[in-house]
Amino acid sequence: MALLINDECIACDACREECPTTAIEEGDPIYYIDPDRCIECVNVYDEPACISVCPVDCIVPDKDNVESIAELQFKSKNLEKEEE
Repeated sequence: MALLINDECIACDACREECPTTAIEEGDPIYYIDPDRCIECVNVYDEPACISVCPVDCIVPDKDNVESIAELQFKSKNLEKEEE
């Protein structure tokens, strides 16, 4: 399941700096997580890095983008190939 940033976001930029797949983009007025790039840090960290650094806990599961661990791992491998 991809993550999303709700309207509690204070646009502090902490999450964007931590995202290993550059899935977090600056929006107006809050940040946005691209569900096609969000891998919930599977194969990178034990938990999503953006959630662990968010000072206001505004990053939550996106119920409209549910993915299994296998799907997230597959997406992660494909994103790695794109970067090569």
